[in-house]
Amino acid sequence: MDLSGKNILLTGGSAGIGREIARQLKEKGAHVTLTGRNPERLAAMSDEGFEIIAADLSSARGVDALLAEWGGKDVDILLNNAGQLVDYDFRNGDPSADATDVCIYSNLNAPIRLITGLMPNLRARPQATIVNVTSGLAIAPAARTPVYCATKSALRFFTLGLREQLKDTNISVVEALPPVVDTQMNDGNPMKKMSPHECARQIIAAVERDRNEANIGSTKALRIVESISPVLARKITLGF
Repeated sequence: MDLSGKNILLTGGSAGIGREIARQLKEKGAHVTLTGRNPERLAAMSDEGFEIIAADLSSARGVDALLAEWGGKDVDILLNNAGQLVDYDFRNGDPSADATDVCIYSNLNAPIRLITGLMPNLRARPQATIVNVTSGLAIAPAARTPVYCATKSALRFFTLGLREQLKDTNISVVEALPPVVDTQMNDGNPMKKMSPHECARQIIAAVERDRNEANIGSTKALRIVESISPVLARKITLGF
């Protein structure tokens, strides 16, 4: 897909991977509207020339408010990048059930609800794309973040099913599976991290090349291991 002139709605676009995606899309001539929750970060992105929508996607109310504000405007690409990580580890005390609810809604329910709400807009375009950002941990889980892994795995399977449903339409469906990336979400994680800039570059390249799936960085190796031995892949990631 040629990104020049495309209208793109990018969730979670004010920091981390999303911010880099927004900047690189803009360099390619796309018209990017991004969402976020932090007023200061949104203001900074507005100063860079982006259209912004303040949106909290951790509840149906927040998603519906975003859909209402978008209305019937054209959207060529819906890029579901927003997400939350929550530690859910009984080895470190009792986790918060409320925090897990927010994680599940943000990572799984919100993308599904946005896709459902914007499907008429996407169908009206000559060519449209849905991009769902999951994770390498959608392939094999990490022990300390089982809820996050479960949401990303669920979004992966939703994406696979959606792609099959839309295979004979004007809408393509892309899944991006990043590794551990150097963002605020991974502060304190001692693992080697990919830069947000490089992760964003590979996601965008997958869209431009009309690829169904972008296994990014170390996720490529994990996919190979998983294809040979799922047990070994799980053994590797459960130690994260």
